[in-house]
Amino acid sequence: MKIRRVLATAVALAVTTPAALLSVSPAYADAKPTAQTQEKQSKPTIKELEEAAAEAQKAYDKAVKAEAAGRVELEKTLDDLSEVNGTHPLAVASAAAKQAAEDAAAAKTAADQAVTEAKAALDALTEDATEAERTAAETALSEAEATATAAATAKTAADTAAAEAREKLDDARVAAVRAYGVLQNAAENALAVKAAADAALAKAIKEAEEAGEGEEGEEGGDCEPELDLTSKVTGLPDKLVAGTSTDFSLRVTNGSDRHMDEVLAFVSVHATDTSGLKDTEKFFRLQWSTKSAPKWQNADPDNYIDGVGALKPGAHADVKLRLTLDKATPAGNGVAFFAADFFNEDGTCGGAPDLDMYEFDVKAAGSKPGKTDDAKPSKTTRPGNTGTTPQGSASGTPATTGTNGSLAATGSSSATTSIALAGGAAVLLGAAAVFVVRRRKTGADA
Repeated sequence: MKIRRVLATAVALAVTTPAALLSVSPAYADAKPTAQTQEKQSKPTIKELEEAAAEAQKAYDKAVKAEAAGRVELEKTLDDLSEVNGTHPLAVASAAAKQAAEDAAAAKTAADQAVTEAKAALDALTEDATEAERTAAETALSEAEATATAAATAKTAADTAAAEAREKLDDARVAAVRAYGVLQNAAENALAVKAAADAALAKAIKEAEEAGEGEEGEEGGDCEPELDLTSKVTGLPDKLVAGTSTDFSLRVTNGSDRHMDEVLAFVSVHATDTSGLKDTEKFFRLQWSTKSAPKWQNADPDNYIDGVGALKPGAHADVKLRLTLDKATPAGNGVAFFAADFFNEDGTCGGAPDLDMYEFDVKAAGSKPGKTDDAKPSKTTRPGNTGTTPQGSASGTPATTGTNGSLAATGSSSATTSIALAGGAAVLLGAAAVFVVRRRKTGADA
C-alpha cells in the first residue's frame, strides 16, 4: 500500500512555474538556477483543481474564438495582398513593378531585333554602294546598339525592382500567416492546458476514492501527516552531466515516539531541455541500494523505494541513490523530489506532508560537473501555522511569503528555473492551471 504523491509533485512544480507558461513563452527557459534550492509544498484540493479546470475551459474557449477570428482576418489580408487584384499598397507596387519589368523586357527584345536588322543592312551593301550609304548604315547600327545597351540596363533595373517589390509582398504574406500561426498555437496550447487540468481533476477524484478504500486502517482511520518522518539529501550536486552517473544519499529518520513497521522513501526526478517544453526524463535512470538490499535496484514506476524497512522511534536508515544520465541527454533543467511514508500492521499509516524539492542544471556530455556540496534547504512553515516562508533567491537572500505561507503568493524568485519540469506535460500544465487560480485568489485577497 502506497500513498500516492503524483498531484503533490505537480503542485510543487506549479507554485514555482510562472503564469506565463500558459502562453508557452520560451523566454523563461533560458534562466538557470544560481544555486541548488529546496522548497516544500502541499497537495492541491479537489476544489482548487475544479477551479483550475474551469479557468482552463474559459481560456480555451477564448483561444478558439481568437483563432477563428484570426483565420477570417488572414483570408482578407491575403486577398488584399494578391498581385492580381489586391488593393494593399505592397500588392499594387508589386503588380506595377512586374508590369514595368515586362515592358522593359519587351523593349530590350525590340532593341536587340533592331541591332540584328541594322547589321544585316550593313552587310547587304555592295561594292557599288556610295560612301554616304555606307556611313548611314554604320550610323544606324551604332545607334541600334546604343539603344539595345540602354534597354538591357533598363531591363536589369526593372527586374531588380520587381524582385524587391515581390519580396516585400511575400514578406507581408509570411508575416500574416505567422500571426495567424500564433493564434493557432495558442489554441492548441490552451487545449493542452484544458486537457491537463481535466486529467488532473479526474486523477485527484480517483485518488480520493482510492484513498478512502485503500488507505484506511482496520479501524477505519485515514493515513495522517507525520511531520517527524523526515528525509534529508546529501551529496546531490547542482549540475549533472550527460553520460555520467552521480551517487548521493537519502537519510530517512523517524523522529517520532512511535514504531513504524514499514517505511517507504519517495524519490521522483523530472527534467526538460533548455526550452522547458520537451521532457527528457527518458534519458534518466534512478537506482537505489540499502544496507538490507545492497544490490543496485531500479526505482519502481511509482517512484517508491521499499528497502528502508522498519524504523524504531529516533532511528534512521540511509538509502544510497545513483542517478545515471544517458550520453544523449540534452542540456536543460531538472528537479528532484523527496519524501517518506510509513505503514503499520495495525492499519495506521501516514507520511511527511511536504515534498523536499532540489533543482539542478543538466549539462551536455563533456561538460564540467557541478559542485558536490550539499544543498542548503530553506525552512518552510508547517501546515496550520502562519508566518513567513524563506526560500532561495537569485541573490542568495531568502524571500518571504504572505501570512498564508503560500509560495504561490509571491511567484517565487526561482520560478523561472522550474518551467516545464513535470512528470509529463499533462501533469505540469494541470498544475500550472492550479497555480493561476491560486495566484488570482491571492490578488483578490490583497
